[in-house]
Amino acid sequence: MRILHTSDWHLGRSFHRVSMLDAQAAYLDHLVEAVREHSVDVVVVAGDVYDRAVPPLSAVQLFDDALHRLAAAGVPTVMISGNHDSARRLGVGAGLMARAGIHLRTDPGDCSTPVVLRDTQGDVAFYGLPYLEPALVKDGLGASKAGHEAVLTAAMDRVRADLASRPDGTRSVVLAHAFVAGGEPSDSERDITVGGVAAVPAGVFDGADYVALGHLHGCQTVTERVRYSGSPLAYSFSEHAHRKTMWLIDLGAGGDLVAERVDCPVPRPLARLRGPLGTLLEDPGLERHRGAWVEATLTDPARPADPMARLLERFPYTLSLVFDPERAPEDPLASYAQRLQGRDDQQVAEDFVAHVRGGSGPSAQERTVLRAVFDDVRVGDGIDEVSR
Repeated sequence: MRILHTSDWHLGRSFHRVSMLDAQAAYLDHLVEAVREHSVDVVVVAGDVYDRAVPPLSAVQLFDDALHRLAAAGVPTVMISGNHDSARRLGVGAGLMARAGIHLRTDPGDCSTPVVLRDTQGDVAFYGLPYLEPALVKDGLGASKAGHEAVLTAAMDRVRADLASRPDGTRSVVLAHAFVAGGEPSDSERDITVGGVAAVPAGVFDGADYVALGHLHGCQTVTERVRYSGSPLAYSFSEHAHRKTMWLIDLGAGGDLVAERVDCPVPRPLARLRGPLGTLLEDPGLERHRGAWVEATLTDPARPADPMARLLERFPYTLSLVFDPERAPEDPLASYAQRLQGRDDQQVAEDFVAHVRGGSGPSAQERTVLRAVFDDVRVGDGIDEVSR
């Protein structure tokens, strides 16, 4: 069976205030064409269809059009909700859509109810694990505790139990939206840390023939059978070195697997330039970036006059300007941002407590309270969604 694995469309998202709607439409055109060109049997979308819980109408129209074209092509699509999506809104009409071959999996309670498709070598069961917010799904899944590894393990235990009840030779594909250890994050993903832990081990998914992951925006291989497709478009300058692709997976008899990357269209390349303003304006080696979206980091000791206007004359698509003066580490003017670089919210809060107490940091109990508060803030959107 030939599977096209994609994720993290983030329909409705902009790039530094530049609308990405046209680029997203071009990607969806490319997706439908790739389905035809490569004789794809099924499309899997591993979450973050939209960029926010209540997407703009333009994004909903893009999504609606894509589903109509995939259905018209006669190619089944299996799709899960991600942490940016509203699971309830995305799942509206799922029963009716399934009749057209569009299978939405947004309810954690349905994780062990697969979409079963058949090829010449037998059945393939597709299990959809939507983004599982630990605090919200722990009890429903019977997880041992409210952590990402615990709730995903509980969900996969249900998947393995269902798979064991199916005819011998049934192959399995699991869709999941999670941060799996070994994956490389970027600045574009929303933090899903709970209890100080974000990543889960790939071994959670043992038993599946292929695991189609979403959440991280770089296309990457965690293990031979566990892969991220990445986002089809770049949504931050941290993705400037990404090759944006989808995975074309051939799943043969006995679970044999062959993977190939299918490139996505690039609306405009990204460039991260760093140095004194004069160097960025005069270096002939930078001319190749004239047509790129540019993030310029100026290292001048003093802020130059009209830097953005001057940069735009040479690089008309400059979108981001950062000031990072190069100073000696002992310089008292070294920026606060530099001192915080590489430190997470928990560490910053603990350092602040130590500062106001004259060097005495928080106790173990206070650290637990701080972590719980940060976790509550991160799940706030999900809690609001349930209450609605």
